[in-house]
Amino acid sequence: MSADPFAALDAELARWQGARQRVPLWWRDDDATAPSPALDAALDRAGRWGLPLGLAAIPAGATPALAARVRDAPVAVMVHGWAHANHEPAGVKKSEFGRARGPRAAAADAARGLARIRDLFGDRAVPVFVPPWNRIAPGHAARLPVLGFRALSAVPGAGGGPHPGLVRLDTEIDPIDWRSTRSLADPAVLCARIAALLAARRAAPRPAPLGLLTHHLAHDRLIWEFLDTLVPKLLYDACNATAVPDLMSGETAP
Repeated sequence: MSADPFAALDAELARWQGARQRVPLWWRDDDATAPSPALDAALDRAGRWGLPLGLAAIPAGATPALAARVRDAPVAVMVHGWAHANHEPAGVKKSEFGRARGPRAAAADAARGLARIRDLFGDRAVPVFVPPWNRIAPGHAARLPVLGFRALSAVPGAGGGPHPGLVRLDTEIDPIDWRSTRSLADPAVLCARIAALLAARRAAPRPAPLGLLTHHLAHDRLIWEFLDTLVPKLLYDACNATAVPDLMSGETAP
C-alpha cells in the first residue's frame, strides 16, 4: 500500500486542533478572460468549499460575458497586468512589468488595467495588482499606490519592498508542476510544504494569511481532486476562509 501523501499535513493539522487562533486562507485564480467550463469548475468549488474566490482577470482580454458570469458569485476581481504579454528580452524570465520596461509605459498599462477592471466589474473589482508570471520590478511595484492600487499579489519577494501604501497578498500554495508534467505536483511534497507553512505560523501572535494559487484553465482532474481533499482539511482544522476585501482592510479573524 502506498504511503498517504497527506500524512505530514494531517500531523500538523492535529497540532492546530487545540490552538486558540486560525490562519486566514484566501484563494487567487489567474488568467480569466471569459466564461468557460473550467471557470465554472472553480466557481462551483468556491460555493462548495465556502472559500471566496479572488479572480485575477486579464484586462485587455476580459469580456462583458465574464462580468455577467461572476456578478452573483462569491468573487472579487483583481487586475492581472494588462495583456499578459512578455516584454523581457530573450533569455530573461518572462514578465510584463519587468526591468526592460520603462516606468511610463508600465504605469500606463497598470493604470488602464485598473480602469478596465473597474469599468467591467463594478463593485466586484478590487485594486489589487497581480503581475503576470508573478514577476514585477521593484520600481514598478513602488509606483502602484500612486496609480490607485492598494495591494500587490505575487509570490513572496517579488517586487521587493515593503512599499508604503501597498499591502502584500502573496500566494504560497500552487498545486501545478509547471516545469514538468503541468499536472499535479507530487502530492506528498505539496503537503509537506503546506505543513511547514502552517508550522511557521502556529507560534505567531497574528499569523500571516495563507494564499492558494490556481489556474482554472490549466487544471485537470488530478489537480481538482487533490484540492477537493486539501481545502476542506485546511478549513476544518486550521484556517478561516477569507475574502480578498477583508485581507485588504485587515478584517481577518484570529
